[in-house]
Amino acid sequence: MDEVLSSVAETIKNFAVIYLVDITEVPDFNTMYELYDPSTIMFFFRNKHIMIDLGTGNNNKINWALKDKQEFVDIVETVYRGARKGRGLVIAPKDYSTKYRY
Repeated sequence: MDEVLSSVAETIKNFAVIYLVDITEVPDFNTMYELYDPSTIMFFFRNKHIMIDLGTGNNNKINWALKDKQEFVDIVETVYRGARKGRGLVIAPKDYSTKYRY
């Protein structure tokens, strides 16, 4: 996931910034957002948490590693477009529910 984030940082620099936070050093959000996974991606726009419907039931965050760079860029672009329109919940461009992973 670190490789994907570092490789797309230049591509999405016009509409997104990537921050890496160690939750052991900054524990303020751990209980609020249930941060306990080794890698979690969350989206914020103008200091507001933007939720994304990925079809997994958890709309607050992405807690698995994305391996495709373009897939991540598409998600970030979708979140940005929805957040600019004032939406607090955006629909992901792809459904990540387990019914399609067999």
